Amino acid sequence: MTFICPKCDRELLNEQQTHYCARISLDDLFKNKPDELLLLFDKLLAEVTDWPDVLAGTTPNCITFVHRQTFFVIRPMQKQLDLKFYSDKKLVDPPVIKSIATAGRFQNHIRLSNINELRPQIFSWIRNSYQLL
Repeated sequence: MTFICPKCDRELLNEQQTHYCARISLDDLFKNKPDELLLLFDKLLAEVTDWPDVLAGTTPNCITFVHRQTFFVIRPMQKQLDLKFYSDKKLVDPPVIKSIATAGRFQNHIRLSNINELRPQIFSWIRNSYQLL
């Protein structure tokens, strides 16, 4: 069962969950960004929100996806989406641009600028992050 914050309408796992409490719309996050980034985001969103017990929320600079913990973050940049997800081992293969050890796992970053850059491996890494946390 989830909890809806009465101040920001954000869906949370429970009433005590810490969160950035402000109303931020997806339109605000994608304002003045290339249309291709919104298409890319929609493709990622369609995949991830089909998984059980996933909550999506917006903050002033990103979209978070939670399943027990935050397992995936999309940050719209000027010409790219920065994707952050977690793994149990360091990822060094492209398109991973950064893999940082943190709290017994690795925080990984990928930057994509169009839908043609999406590969099955990326969805697999995100799914593993979902299962890891």
